[in-house]
Amino acid sequence: MERVVEQVVFPEKFPRMQNVVAYARVSSGKDAMLHSLSAQVSYYSRMIQQHPGWKYYGVYADEAITGTKDSREQFQKLLERCRNGEIDLILTKSVSRFARNTITLLETVRELKLLGVDVYFEEQNIHSLSSDGELMLTILASYAQEESFSSSESRKWQIRKDFSNGKIGSITILGYRRNADGILEIEPKEAELVRMIFSDYISGMGQQRIANKINEMGIPTRQGNLWTHPRIREILTNEKYIGNLLLQKYYRNNHIEKIKTKNQGELARYYVEQAHEPIVDFDTFIKVQTILDQRHEQYTHDGSTNRYPLSGLITCGLCGKNYQRKQLPQGIIWLCATFLRRGKKYCPGSKQIPESILYSLICDILKLTEFDEVVFRDNIHHIVIPKPFEVQFFFHDGTSEIRHWEYPSRSESWTEEMKQAARERSRKWNEKLP
Repeated sequence: MERVVEQVVFPEKFPRMQNVVAYARVSSGKDAMLHSLSAQVSYYSRMIQQHPGWKYYGVYADEAITGTKDSREQFQKLLERCRNGEIDLILTKSVSRFARNTITLLETVRELKLLGVDVYFEEQNIHSLSSDGELMLTILASYAQEESFSSSESRKWQIRKDFSNGKIGSITILGYRRNADGILEIEPKEAELVRMIFSDYISGMGQQRIANKINEMGIPTRQGNLWTHPRIREILTNEKYIGNLLLQKYYRNNHIEKIKTKNQGELARYYVEQAHEPIVDFDTFIKVQTILDQRHEQYTHDGSTNRYPLSGLITCGLCGKNYQRKQLPQGIIWLCATFLRRGKKYCPGSKQIPESILYSLICDILKLTEFDEVVFRDNIHHIVIPKPFEVQFFFHDGTSEIRHWEYPSRSESWTEEMKQAARERSRKWNEKLP
């Protein structure tokens, strides 16, 4: 019998394609940097799509956000996809583009390692899943963090040198524009508005009335918002309008967190006289400061401002008026003064908030078991109600936090005393029945 040899061809077993993304970031919003970011996105898109073993899952990019912060929106979205098991490999240009904070970098890389996600740093030619990857990353991230610190200190030195010479960095102030040499120059149309504010205040108009007048004129703030009495006060007390500069009123706490902090003597402040052309004369400015002091003195001692811990500290974000305390049968509430005095037509979005809710939110934000007025005033500068069921707390260091709230259910809001009173009313009513 003839032997037959038949060739059997087994199908080739292809390895699973890796799901690959890239992360890119630039630390400045300047045109050149944004062009660089666009180039990075295009570069990685082509690289991933042309690789035979990779499946393109997108490029994540953050603009003008430093690598020392954890608030990068696209970066957080990328991490979320990794946690969902969708990504195998992340490509990025360098350690400093991924994160300049050593702790943040290592925590992120270790989390991704546990998830089985590799990070490839192209410039350093390091894979985070390699045997020596973490050691090299620790060294390089520490170097990147020190580089960030050195760059921050150099920049601070330059800023303070400019301060001593009466020059300022970026600034947004009504009535002025900063020229190429860092000197403020008058913007004529806005300067007229500034003079009107000073003149109206001297003539007897209050800060909120001035704000209402400007809003009725259809003129927004430089940021495009409605005018409020705190914004008017900022203008009335700003020394720049008499040609002087008080510099370094605020500073960043460190090169990693970069939290804006009010300078209360921690750093030198620079007062430069006749640094630029004034918009209002010195006598007008001093007259306004005198009136401000007199009204503050009068308002403080009339018994209403500080009668309650929250008095004078809550502002309506819709109309700019203060919230006022009101005793109702069901309890104490705080309500916008415009709504209270003029009705819903003049502040239709305003909503009352129970005092108990406010105290609860304050305790939550300050980590207190019960309300403490001293701790409250030491930490919180003022409170704004931007819209119903939302409260924004502004701290003395210039930062703010938002809290949301809702009414408790009827059963939760009834105290034992209220329940007992209801039982007593019901008993008396039943006794009257035939």
